[in-house]
Amino acid sequence: MNKRLKNVFWVAGENSADLHSSMVLKALKDKGCEYRHLGIGGPRMQAQGFTSLFPFTKFSIMGFAEVVRSLPYILDVEKKIRQMFSSDKPDLLVLVDYPGFNLRLAKTAYEMDIPVLYFISPQFWAWRHGRVKKLQENTNFVAAILPFEKELLDMHRVNSAYVGHPIAEEIRIEVDREVFAKTFGLDPGKKWLGFMPGSRDNEIRKMLPAYIKAIGLFPPEEYEFLISKSHTVNTELFHRFIPESLADRIHIVDGYTYEMIKYSQFLVVTSGTATLETAYIGTPFIIAYKSSSISYSIAKQLVRIKRIGLPNIILEEDVVPELIQQQVSGNNIYRTIQSFLQDEEKYSALRNSLTRIKELLSEKSASQEVAAIIERLIEESSSVKG
Repeated sequence: MNKRLKNVFWVAGENSADLHSSMVLKALKDKGCEYRHLGIGGPRMQAQGFTSLFPFTKFSIMGFAEVVRSLPYILDVEKKIRQMFSSDKPDLLVLVDYPGFNLRLAKTAYEMDIPVLYFISPQFWAWRHGRVKKLQENTNFVAAILPFEKELLDMHRVNSAYVGHPIAEEIRIEVDREVFAKTFGLDPGKKWLGFMPGSRDNEIRKMLPAYIKAIGLFPPEEYEFLISKSHTVNTELFHRFIPESLADRIHIVDGYTYEMIKYSQFLVVTSGTATLETAYIGTPFIIAYKSSSISYSIAKQLVRIKRIGLPNIILEEDVVPELIQQQVSGNNIYRTIQSFLQDEEKYSALRNSLTRIKELLSEKSASQEVAAIIERLIEESSSVKG
C-alpha cells in the first residue's frame, strides 16, 4: 500500500515571498523530503514542483484603492481555502509574510487543528503591536529573519527561532565590473553613483524627482549616474521623470541590481528591503523615505520605533544617514553624498560599520533552517495523530 504524501499548504502572495519560499522548497528537495506542496505561490516556487491553486499575480496588491477593489476576490479565496481545509486537512500550513491575509488564515487553520508555521514575522515591533498576540494564539512556530525578533517573540511567549535572513543566500554577483560597465555603457574611469527609487509606482512618484535633481548637481565629467528600475514599476511613468537634458547622463539598470550596488561608489536607496541588501553588500549609502503628509502623520502616531532604515534598526545605531520627508531634496542628497566622498575617513567608517550587517545576517542559512523546522513540525504532527 502506497504511503500518503504529506501535504504542505503555502501562502506566499508577493514576489519576495515567492523567492524566499522557493529556496526552502529546494532545500527540502535536496534533503529528499517527499512532500506535496500546494497553495498560493509564484513562478519560482512552481519551478521547484509547487502546485499553484490560485493566480499568483492577483495577490501582489499595493495601495489602499487596489486593496479595496481586490477585497471580494481575496475573501472568496479565503472561503475556498477554508473549504479545502475542511475536506482535506494539510499536514502543515506555511504562511510567508503577507500579514493581513495570513494572520486571518492562521486563526482558521489553528482552530481546525492544522499546524501553522509563520515564516518572516510581521513587523509587530514597528507597528500594529497587537499582531504579536495573534502569533502567540494561532501559530505553532515563527521563523524570524531579523536577529532581534527572537528575543521580542520570547517575551510574548511565541515559539520561534532566528533562522537567518534569506538575502544572505539570494544575493549573487553574476558579472564583474568590466562586463557590467560594457553592458550598460559606463565609463570605468569615472565615479559611479547609484540611485534606487523603489519598486512601486507611488515610490517612483515621491522619490525619483529628488534623485534626478541631485544628479543634475554633479559634474558629468567626473561621475556616471545609475538608476535601478524594478520590473514592477510602470515604464512610462518611470521615464516621465527623466528630463531630456539629463537623459544622456543617466544609465537605467533593469536587472543586475546587485552588481549596481556592489560597483557603485555611493548609493541613495529608498527605505525598504533594498536598504538591507545594500548594507549586506557593503557599499556606503544613504536611506531616503518620503510619503504623503497625511500618511506620514498617521504613521508617526502608529510606529513605535525611532529609525526607519532596517540596517539602523538591526544595529540599534544611526549608522546609515536617513533623509525623511522634507529632508528628501536634491540639494540635501547632493550635500550628504559629497560629505562622504570628500571625507575618506568618514566614508571608510560607514563601509566598516556595514560589515556587521553581513556578519549578523549570514550567521545561519534561512532555507536550511526553515526546511528543518518544516520537517520537525510534520513529524510532531504525525506523532500526535499516530
